[in-house]
Amino acid sequence: MKSVNITLNSIDKVKNFVNVITKYQGDFDLVSGRYVIDAKSIMGIFSLDLSKPIRLDIHDEEAFEKLAGSLKEFITE
Repeated sequence: MKSVNITLNSIDKVKNFVNVITKYQGDFDLVSGRYVIDAKSIMGIFSLDLSKPIRLDIHDEEAFEKLAGSLKEFITE
């Protein structure tokens, strides 16, 4: 499993993120505090505190390699 921190601090960023992540097969979770939601669920994402960075857990190493370039605009250091 790979994890990266991402920022989704606007409605447009959330829509773009969901559009990108749904193109890939695999399981992706967003973790914010004690909450874990499916990263492909736009309604789930809006239930999180989007003012802080969120951890994206990618459960398939191969999917991470394919997805990494597409996520650059969302990844925080």
